Amino acid sequence: MKIKATLDRIPGGMMVVPLLLAATINTVAPNLLRIGNFTEQLFVSGAGTLIALFLLTAGAQIDVKSFGVSIAKGTTLLVVKWLVGAVVGLIAYMFAGANGLFLGLAPLAIIAAMTNSNGGLYMAIVGQYGEKDDKAAYSILALNDGPFLTMVALSIFGAMGFVNGMFSIVSFISVLLPIVVGMVLGNLDHEMREFLGKGSDMLIPFFAFALGMGIDFGKIIEGGLSGILLGVMTVFLTGTAGYFIFKMFGWNPIVGAAEGSTAGNAVATPAAIAAANATFASVADLATVQVAASTVTTAILLPIYIGFLVKLAKKVISSHLKTG
Repeated sequence: MKIKATLDRIPGGMMVVPLLLAATINTVAPNLLRIGNFTEQLFVSGAGTLIALFLLTAGAQIDVKSFGVSIAKGTTLLVVKWLVGAVVGLIAYMFAGANGLFLGLAPLAIIAAMTNSNGGLYMAIVGQYGEKDDKAAYSILALNDGPFLTMVALSIFGAMGFVNGMFSIVSFISVLLPIVVGMVLGNLDHEMREFLGKGSDMLIPFFAFALGMGIDFGKIIEGGLSGILLGVMTVFLTGTAGYFIFKMFGWNPIVGAAEGSTAGNAVATPAAIAAANATFASVADLATVQVAASTVTTAILLPIYIGFLVKLAKKVISSHLKTG
């Protein structure tokens, strides 16, 4: 039975198939693998640890001479992601109806979902299609975790005052440290670099499965069409923007598109915003459900979109070779 060969034929198969399989299990029988001990720790709650180990192995492949490229790529993606989300959020505020909604969406939900990205999904995609410096770029992308950038956008709009204490430098360092440890080991000893590099690809299907165990298809129904719309907008607007910006700089555009998602932790952003400013209390619950629906929608749609972009790129290359 050729399981690996089959997965390799599916665009992003090593990530998409385990993720969707786990999401199905979590939706239909959420307690099936939540039986404690090693089973639950590996297949349900292990995503954070597995991704941390993946970051360490990725860091070991980085040559310190080229680390500047990683910073440039990470900063570019961070800025593009935030700008697109902020601009769409501003448009939503400008054209919101009497109920304060735009296309049925709370502007707060738009900003929260579109400026925050799923780091695990990004790492899974670049693990298959990217290079070493693309993986290391995640150390910068970690800045969009949580409500910080959402608050920055809102403060610029004048919708609320800037709120201190919502971004923790310790949290940022905690994401960066595994990469740094791996990078130090890899640059001190090339044999350690080779040793750690062997485990990088193997981790992808396992943390993708654990990520899927945090996805409930029921959230799409709960969030309604507006939540699905938010997910579609996030994938196609932020993902496509990243694609073309990376292409413009001569980088792998697939990596640019890999940021077109909404992170699970973004679901907590509306509540955090409402706690900081009571003005948003009336829309916090609606925004939370819509962001949750966007999280699930992007987790399903982005890998499919990436697969389409990969096929498109291959067709373009094949066409150029024939005409050349």
